[in-house]
Amino acid sequence: MTASRTIMIVGNGPVPDGAAAIIDAADLVIRFNDCRSCGAGGEKTDIVAVCNTGRPALAMLGGGMWKTKAAVRRASAIWCVRDGDKFQALRPQLALTHPDLDDLCDDYTDGFRTFAQATGRAFHTIPASTHERVDAGLKPFDPGEYVVPSSGLIAIAEVLAHWRRPTNRVVLAGFGHAGWEWHPFSAERRYVDDLISKGQLLRLDPTSLPAFAQGA
Repeated sequence: MTASRTIMIVGNGPVPDGAAAIIDAADLVIRFNDCRSCGAGGEKTDIVAVCNTGRPALAMLGGGMWKTKAAVRRASAIWCVRDGDKFQALRPQLALTHPDLDDLCDDYTDGFRTFAQATGRAFHTIPASTHERVDAGLKPFDPGEYVVPSSGLIAIAEVLAHWRRPTNRVVLAGFGHAGWEWHPFSAERRYVDDLISKGQLLRLDPTSLPAFAQGA
């Protein structure tokens, strides 16, 4: 990655009207799982970051429909957001605290790796250290009881730690910080807002859209 690039991380939440062209103009676009952000959120997709454990992973790999999605076909890289060993280590604790999540730690990384290799895509698994850094970073924001951080937050942390260069700008779009009950979304929002206040991230939303549209 070179200097002066815009890295756009696009979640599967709503994006403001007019965001598509701005997202597609970014140098690098990261989307998630089934890439529901495509359409109103543009079409460009360089990296698909997938939840590679549990039911979401099984749904994506089973039946082959995910592999044929236009966004997945466009992507040049697949990222797995969950370290398999990290989730195996969580299994005994979850068996006690959340027995209904007995399949959360089932690891399908090999399936995504095989797909990436067979189709000539780069492949990356986000390391456990990034997950642990996020857990530590959430503590000041009162996360309460949660199981794991969201895939989006893990990807954000990975980009900031290992992919961003000093002159790159990292922009978020489509992050509503809402969804699965066992992600600490309220704390995640405050964590992200803190990163924005420190100048590490930008957020593409209705209030900032005019500045992005003007190339600011």
